[in-house]
Amino acid sequence: MNAAVRATVRVGIYTGAKVYFVHEGYQGLVDGGDNIKLATWESVSMMLQLGGTVIGSARCMDFRAREGRMKAALNLVKLGITNLCVIGGDGSLTGANQFRKEWASLLVDLVKAGKITDDEARKSSHLNIVGMVGSIDNDFCGTDMTIGTDSALHRIIEVVDAITTTAQSHQRTFILEVMGRHCGYLALVTALACGADWVFIPEMPPDEGWEGHLCRRLADQRARGSRLNVIIVAEGAMDRDGNPISSEDIKKLVEKNLGFDTRTTVLGHVQRGGTPSAFDRILGSRMGVEAVMALLEATPETPACVVSLSGNQAVRLPLMECVQVTKDVTTAMAEKRWEDAIKLRGKSFENNWNTYKMLAHINPPDTKSNINVAIVNIGAPCAGMNAAVRSAVRIGIIQGHNMLAVHDGFEGLAQGKIEPITWTGVSGWTGKGGSELGTKRVLPSEYIEEISLTIAKFNIHSLVIIGGFEAYMGGLELVQGRDKYEELCIPMVVIPATVSNNVPGSDFSIGADTALNTITSTCDRIKQSAAGTKRRVFIIETAGGYCGYLATMAGLAAGADAAYIYEDKFGIRDLEMNVEHLVQKMKTDVKRGLILRWGSFKNENCNANYTTDFIFALYSEEGKGIFDCRKNVLGHMQQGGTPTPFDRNFGTKMGSKAVLWITEKLKEVYRHGRIFANTPDSACVLGMKKRALTFQPLAELKEQTDFVHRIPKTSWWLKLRPIMKILAKYNISLDTSEHAHMEHVIKKRVSMH
Repeated sequence: MNAAVRATVRVGIYTGAKVYFVHEGYQGLVDGGDNIKLATWESVSMMLQLGGTVIGSARCMDFRAREGRMKAALNLVKLGITNLCVIGGDGSLTGANQFRKEWASLLVDLVKAGKITDDEARKSSHLNIVGMVGSIDNDFCGTDMTIGTDSALHRIIEVVDAITTTAQSHQRTFILEVMGRHCGYLALVTALACGADWVFIPEMPPDEGWEGHLCRRLADQRARGSRLNVIIVAEGAMDRDGNPISSEDIKKLVEKNLGFDTRTTVLGHVQRGGTPSAFDRILGSRMGVEAVMALLEATPETPACVVSLSGNQAVRLPLMECVQVTKDVTTAMAEKRWEDAIKLRGKSFENNWNTYKMLAHINPPDTKSNINVAIVNIGAPCAGMNAAVRSAVRIGIIQGHNMLAVHDGFEGLAQGKIEPITWTGVSGWTGKGGSELGTKRVLPSEYIEEISLTIAKFNIHSLVIIGGFEAYMGGLELVQGRDKYEELCIPMVVIPATVSNNVPGSDFSIGADTALNTITSTCDRIKQSAAGTKRRVFIIETAGGYCGYLATMAGLAAGADAAYIYEDKFGIRDLEMNVEHLVQKMKTDVKRGLILRWGSFKNENCNANYTTDFIFALYSEEGKGIFDCRKNVLGHMQQGGTPTPFDRNFGTKMGSKAVLWITEKLKEVYRHGRIFANTPDSACVLGMKKRALTFQPLAELKEQTDFVHRIPKTSWWLKLRPIMKILAKYNISLDTSEHAHMEHVIKKRVSMH
């Protein structure tokens, strides 16, 4: 929430508006006085890394009554405030909408009572409202992610990871209860991210006789050598008849029927606290910017809207439509229309549910497909690779294929370092960082002949390549080798996994979110140390080769003053301007600066001459007597670490989607008893594009690639850079030509028959 407050304040001030804080939620709006204060630029500094909300929030009974809303209207009219930005859950947003609908009649009553003049009423004749959804349950329809959801998942996963290590020592069953009274999002994603044995969510109660089924599955897992069973329960879980299912009930059931040592943990309010994740800070910041734009463009005719994110695009949705669909879910659940409830929750919820269902069924089919699918990791290791391998292996086994693990990249493929990999062979992999299969940067071109011999020897019918830019290049080289080597005419799919996020054909790559969180938490610590010493500028070098994704996003998440990257050319004038900007900044209450610069592990790629050392020397010299300078090169720590919930989930979905695609492709290319695939669309990159996972032929992506600098020719995130500059108080023009238009949720409504 604080990131959203900070962005709204700063962009508001940037556009020339006066911005006010309302402390303590609607209660502050009703009580007025000191609760409504003018905000300044400095008043929101050092806020990004704080959880909760600095302006306070409160549940308010007064605002529910008309006289309470009348007092609130009076306070706003007296200050000449006609634009209200509300950050909260569906209750707060519904209240805001009601307030807006009554506005005209409230003013009439205030004039009648002699509290305001006709002139004041005329000046404030219309109230604009824009909402941002802040709710850790992610229970608001029409938004992919609400502010706070990702951070709550971070808290939950930290606990799950801690619990799994203790369970490794004792054989145990763990039951974890997470928040979500009416929405199972947190429970569902947690179950996916930790490979839970069972999940209970309110939208989809278990079938009749689930008690026996659950016990069978737990016993089955133990028999397969698993020392640990994990069951995730949403606090609103219930059975088909609407009776609540509590973690205590499940504990009794397991102990009575199986005699397993069982422990329950109820997470409670831990989930609301802690530092916001990088994703939430960027989401909050982007929503804040979009909210101000929506308010400035609002007319009396436009409906109150919420700003939200769909895929990686900011969208505006009519507030009441979202509230309506959110209510429809509750109705569907009350009427036991479970399938509808899941559909109404939206595409991403449905995908999560389907992926979970597929991975949870352990019984592999009796009939084997006699297909061999090999999986290989390429390039530098990154967090989330193992999650992708795990789901690919398990989905493959469910499809009846034999899954083969290739160790040490294309080199291992050439040398035949290949072995079968089983269902239990990948258990517990979702939460492991790095690459369990082992990876190398070597490209296949020098081994093409050996690779084709290996493919023939092991009878490999299809290849899943997980990795970064080398995986993409390697895929291209294998496709080019098809003319000469018939063995390479098999379906192939590349899954982008690299901290640099520089693979063409995908807006995101596995591993980038984890790296971003690592950089952000490091920057937080550095800023904290600077806050103690005053007047200090830090220059931090991040990874990424020529790709500036991490520097830009970390700049947004950590509140940097500048991020120098290769794609956004900079010269000596820009550096001078930035130094001058910091000199001015140090004269205000804000006494620290943070500069990020994209270099790579091998060379400082963002500019051959303006290296980190050069920039450090420049700032040190120019800042003499005003501020001192320190530099930090982050290096390989950015590749490591435990994968974040996003990367575990993204990896899991990508792995399963890739293997399902391969299964279909193999049917298409099977002719006369053999597999032969040499069309461009039989070798693809699986990528996240705007709002969907799509397969794009490697050959077609060549046009979109800058091979010299190993980056895509265009990048969606470049348009976020102006936001970072504005939030750091640069006077630049913001291109709003790409602003979001109002969309509608209703078209997704399911027929209710």
